[in-house]
Amino acid sequence: MRKILIFDTTLRDGEQSPGFSMTVPEKLAMAEQLARLEVDILEAGFPIASRADFESVREIARAVGSRVVVAGLSRALPDDIDRAGEALKGAGRARIHTFIATSDLHMAHKLKMTRERVVETAVAAVRRARRYTDDVEFSPEDASRSDREFLYRVLEAVIKEGAGTLNIPDTVGHSMPWEFGGLIRDILSHVPGVEKTVISVHCHDDLGLAVANSLEAIRAGAGQVECTINGIGERAGNAALEEVVVTLRLRPEQFGAETGVKTEEIAASSALLVEVTGIPVQPNKAVVGANAFTHASGVHQHGVIAKAETYEILNPRLVGVEGMRIHLGKHSGRHAFRRRLAELGADLDEGAFEGAFQRFKDLADRVKEISDDDLRNLAGGGGPESAPAGPFVLEHLQFTSGTDIVSHATVTMKVREETVMHSAWAYGPVEAACKAIDQACGMTGKLLEYSLRAATPGKDAVGEVRLVVEYEGMRAEGRGASVNVVESSARAYVAALNRLIRVAAAEGKGPKKA
Repeated sequence: MRKILIFDTTLRDGEQSPGFSMTVPEKLAMAEQLARLEVDILEAGFPIASRADFESVREIARAVGSRVVVAGLSRALPDDIDRAGEALKGAGRARIHTFIATSDLHMAHKLKMTRERVVETAVAAVRRARRYTDDVEFSPEDASRSDREFLYRVLEAVIKEGAGTLNIPDTVGHSMPWEFGGLIRDILSHVPGVEKTVISVHCHDDLGLAVANSLEAIRAGAGQVECTINGIGERAGNAALEEVVVTLRLRPEQFGAETGVKTEEIAASSALLVEVTGIPVQPNKAVVGANAFTHASGVHQHGVIAKAETYEILNPRLVGVEGMRIHLGKHSGRHAFRRRLAELGADLDEGAFEGAFQRFKDLADRVKEISDDDLRNLAGGGGPESAPAGPFVLEHLQFTSGTDIVSHATVTMKVREETVMHSAWAYGPVEAACKAIDQACGMTGKLLEYSLRAATPGKDAVGEVRLVVEYEGMRAEGRGASVNVVESSARAYVAALNRLIRVAAAEGKGPKKA
């Protein structure tokens, strides 16, 4: 198996992305994590860009020692190269990565240089970089849009000057995979001395093809891939390190190649980058997205519970994720619901399970996220049908309320199997609902205690109400839960009245009319 070198440029190209700028301490923390990830080369920054970039390269070079090759980027300019060399003085293993554009478009409009001048500049840059280190990498910027014969000429010239790594960038993400693979093959077969070098690739994701182009380049003979954690970088980003590495790990027979990356550190690396930058990963991002190992469809949940490989081609633990996640929501089925209840220690008979499952589906139609607290409540009889056994069942509640109107509530209830409807007015919606329930049930309870807590996080949290009601010297507690606080209150009140009825029956008392 060929060893593919992983050149991580999260701290250089990645940091150039808007919003991803990092302080020196933040870069140091990321560098330590990248060392734990065991990338081969760590591009720590662009030393001449700013004092902070210079300091970060210098501090990283000292901190990681010989664990990782530390690279500093420089344009093909003497001052850039000298600044990079100075920053890398303390590195155990140092690399200077220098570049100049080789496409006619860039040479004419950005550099305003002739082809001859570009060749001379590239050669001089490599020669100067070798004063500081024998490990010099050269990049012909915009290589994928460069004239082939001229590109071969530049590469041959820098090889003769001692460049050990030739990085071929698809700078603007323009290439198709078959085109980019063809470019790598052509370089390997047309550039004299190329066999003494490592061919690297640096692909951008403007068309969403950075990973595909990088993988095709490996198939064509490239030995190094430049990439970033979470695929961050200029414009649409770079090839995502985690996707390249995991693909090679999962499908080695397609590439005859592997990396030395410690894949179990991938999730931690992604999470640290999010923590440092404050910019989250999109949920559906491959390998490291929150949904990468989450299953929401009932069909999929049933499959992965029976055999993980049915819907998971990758073991989550391979990348440092504890395991699959079953998302319980409106698309979930009985298998996933039963499994999670069992994990929570809720052992229900078939009848109780079916009741809990129906309450779960009712709740899932109204909220995006159902927590373990919700599930415990549902298993215990909470939710839309949470009232304990008794003569009163709240079937429907409607209310109006506002800052400058009197609240009004209407309830439809089953009272000893008879459907009744009553309305009431009050200063607040909870009071109006309780008054309407009193009228429907024919008894007036006195509310002694009332508490509300959010049983789940978020703006769509389930509110759990606990209250104590007194009636004819007797007291009873009631609980109710719903995303609607007034509904939670009404259900808790009905639950308390049902308990009071049972207490009254036991003591030989009957309810008074309201």
